[in-house]
Amino acid sequence: MANNYTTDKAAANEAAIHESETPHEMTAREYAATRFSTLRPPLHEAPNPIRLVRLLSGKQWLFFLSWDAFDFFTVSLTVSDLAKTFDKTNTEITWGITLVLMLRSVGSIIFGIAADRYGRKWPFVINNVLFIILELATGFTQTYQQFLACRALFGIAMGGLYGNAAATALEDCPEEARGLISGMLQQGYAFGYLLATVFARGLVNTTSHGWRPLFWFGACPPVLIIIFRLCLPETEAYQEREMVRTEKGNIGSTFIAEGKVALKRHWLLLIYLVLLMAGFNFMSHGSQDIYPTMLTNQFNFGANGVTVTQVVANLGAMAGGTIVGYCSQIFGRRFSIIFISVIGAALLYPYTFTSSKAVMAAAFFEQFCVQGAWGVIPIHLMELSPGSFRTFVVGSAYQLGNLVSSASSTIESRIGERFPLPPKGKVARYNYGLVICIFMGCVYAYVIVLTFVGPEYLRRSFDVRHDEDLNEAAGHDTIEEAMRRLENRGHVVGSGSEREDLEVEREENEKTV
Repeated sequence: MANNYTTDKAAANEAAIHESETPHEMTAREYAATRFSTLRPPLHEAPNPIRLVRLLSGKQWLFFLSWDAFDFFTVSLTVSDLAKTFDKTNTEITWGITLVLMLRSVGSIIFGIAADRYGRKWPFVINNVLFIILELATGFTQTYQQFLACRALFGIAMGGLYGNAAATALEDCPEEARGLISGMLQQGYAFGYLLATVFARGLVNTTSHGWRPLFWFGACPPVLIIIFRLCLPETEAYQEREMVRTEKGNIGSTFIAEGKVALKRHWLLLIYLVLLMAGFNFMSHGSQDIYPTMLTNQFNFGANGVTVTQVVANLGAMAGGTIVGYCSQIFGRRFSIIFISVIGAALLYPYTFTSSKAVMAAAFFEQFCVQGAWGVIPIHLMELSPGSFRTFVVGSAYQLGNLVSSASSTIESRIGERFPLPPKGKVARYNYGLVICIFMGCVYAYVIVLTFVGPEYLRRSFDVRHDEDLNEAAGHDTIEEAMRRLENRGHVVGSGSEREDLEVEREENEKTV
């Protein structure tokens, strides 16, 4: 009688459409000719979203609640207060945002390679420990230089999280639920922004400590997240790869061989992913980072008005990411991104030129579009990435794109200063809305073009048996033997005595080599 593991894996393999299992080589002319034909929506059957939500595991819910977005936006929401404390301009304070964006790529490389080599759990835990230390340290800084140093180190820690979160949440995800869970995963970002907005209103300038309590509070929830993650196992997909590497006999050498194969086969794709993610990061940061400053400085919104507008915008973001991510499973990844980007570009004028409270409606729908496009990204990157280096490729593409776009808030702030408005008392005012509108129009055009010319591997199998890179690095026979042993055991490795057996096998193999 077939065991549960074998049955479940076989069913999943039969259901998946392995469109990218062995990509066909084609000339540039042939590839260009397929850009329109492959953009046509496949119109897959729409799965019941309620049933999909019931499929979520603890890992999926955990990464919806990731805390890095809250910690990141603590600075953008307190720019003016930080400027007063450190006697700097708003533009100089935005370097605290820019440094985080610039150095996140360092963290993605370090922690991405660690997660692909040693597993997803412990790099994630270390990331969150660093969040705790650096958020507390930021709250105690006394000089501008100390502030920048803390934010630079925070950027390295934050950079390691995105690829790990995407891999952990999506590797074992049922194929039909990928789009929905991708959107929910990405909206952990908007949810963090929403929480940061709400808590900034409650904690900033409500005590004698000014902005500092917001950063101190930000250090608390990661403690609970660490405990939750420690209770969860490694992903099945990672355990399968670990089993293959153990079967090969030299885990380190096999991992390096996989890296060489991935680089040889996919170097052009990696460059494309960085360029694509640069556009997406310009889209999010260009529409969000100085938006609160625009509301207060240009449109004279009070603290309550800014808070309500930001909350409404982030509710739109959460709805957009989840809905468009879900729809990408039906209409395809590229089509969904392009469609929602066109809508977002059309909404830029009311988003940046409405000076009344009616701007809340525009903010809701603009962020619906921005984060709607983003909701497709986690699974799109996962399906495009080589299997053995998903954490590294997804995280590094995302964070190197962040590096390219790292100065977006500083650029917008600096250009905005060239469009002065009548001052309000001694406070200089600038036309930030005009700058955001033009900047975002260019970004949308860039994203649409890059998405159109790029590939799409919708519904790609994440099974090691369908990984051509691993097949070349480890050998077909090694993979089959590792999977036979895994299936014969009757359940997924990764917990209890089975995990201990795997560790013993690994040590024995390494001693033999």
